[in-house]
Amino acid sequence: MTEPLHSGEVDRAEYDVERGKIREFARATFTTDPVHTDRNAAQAAGFTEVPATLTHTVVAGHQREQRKFVEMLGLALERVVVGSVKWTYLRPLSAGDHVVGTRRIVDDVQREGKRGGSMRVVTLETEYVDADGDPVVRLEEVLIERGEQR
Repeated sequence: MTEPLHSGEVDRAEYDVERGKIREFARATFTTDPVHTDRNAAQAAGFTEVPATLTHTVVAGHQREQRKFVEMLGLALERVVVGSVKWTYLRPLSAGDHVVGTRRIVDDVQREGKRGGSMRVVTLETEYVDADGDPVVRLEEVLIERGEQR
């Protein structure tokens, strides 16, 4: 492994967690638990408000300038694949929350592939905080840029 190529903050995304958007995500991901679509069911299950589905933070992608992000990292988008995505919830994300996510580079290395050729592996972490500044969700993404074809 080599030393990191980049470090620091990449971007920020800010949005409101809306009940209607939670319902859309539940429908799109075939989530059948009524806590995500019915406030009464959510409260009966112990939530104060309708909780978001576990992948709801992808909404931030609509708030970000994705092309600028890719250009800033110097990635060739046509050679990038998502290696992994991991969500860590510190509390449920719920309708009515206002969140700000700050994305940072935590690792950026060149590696040799098992079948020859190099690859670039970029690990990003986004911490989402609520209106009080308390962390709510941490998201880790690993992007892999395959080496150029010879």
